Amino acid sequence: MRGFELSYNEEMNEIHIPVLLSSTIEYLAPKPGESYLDLTAGYGGHADKILEVTQDYNAAVLNDRDQNAIDYLNAKYQKKKPNLLHNDFYSTALQLVENNKKFDIILADFGVSSPQLDKEERGFSFSKPARLDMRMDQSQELDAWRVINKWRESELTDIFVRYGEEKPGRAKMLAREIVTHRPIDTTTELAELIRHKSPFSHTHPATKIFQAVRIVVNDELGEIERTLPLLPKLLNPGGRVGIISFHSLEDRSVNDYFQEASDMGVESGLKILMEQRIGADGAVLVNNPRARSAKLRVAVKL
Repeated sequence: MRGFELSYNEEMNEIHIPVLLSSTIEYLAPKPGESYLDLTAGYGGHADKILEVTQDYNAAVLNDRDQNAIDYLNAKYQKKKPNLLHNDFYSTALQLVENNKKFDIILADFGVSSPQLDKEERGFSFSKPARLDMRMDQSQELDAWRVINKWRESELTDIFVRYGEEKPGRAKMLAREIVTHRPIDTTTELAELIRHKSPFSHTHPATKIFQAVRIVVNDELGEIERTLPLLPKLLNPGGRVGIISFHSLEDRSVNDYFQEASDMGVESGLKILMEQRIGADGAVLVNNPRARSAKLRVAVKL
């Protein structure tokens, strides 16, 4: 498989540590023979453990919008042959609903995967120099460079407040600085510009801006909001859905939907399996520091 020299090997296992794995397995409680849908399969960290139990690879659908991930899964599962789909998770969920497909277990792990962050050419990380990109699907036209260099100051201010949760005054100041210093071509250029206009912080001052731009480039919140109402239609009775989120905006959308659906009872078809979101514990954080903001919520089909 040309362009994918990291075939299934130990190196990829080491760089991709699935978040909240033990909690996910505990609450989704896979059983032999159950069908499984992974809307954001990535490099198969969660899928491995779930499929070890279900053992029904033909009834498994693993989806990801990143072609690199799909190439990797093709090599990894070349003998066991689960169904692999390359698409955004909303389009896949909608297609499966239209085809009247049902599953016993559904998992969605939102956010950027470690391999995407670690590959500097993907342009997600402010700690490594690369062209501003941030596309999870590299075939799409909109990227971070276009947002930073072409959008108006007012548009940048709006997304920094809405998706970066920056204060309006600071958002406007940073947007003006960006417009003034265009063109800004690389991740480190943008990060340094923000750092020079920021007070000392224990977290990098560019974190919220990079989050805002990434959310816009990939339409992350819009895709989540469109997908959530489809999930009950994809579950068999007694089926479980788990959603892992990585920042408050994602988690708020998931929580609000689960609460509303649970309040509706039989009409919505979903019941919250646990009242409190589950975060990573200390042992998990030692092995995977990026899991510190991860939260898991689980619901069951009535």
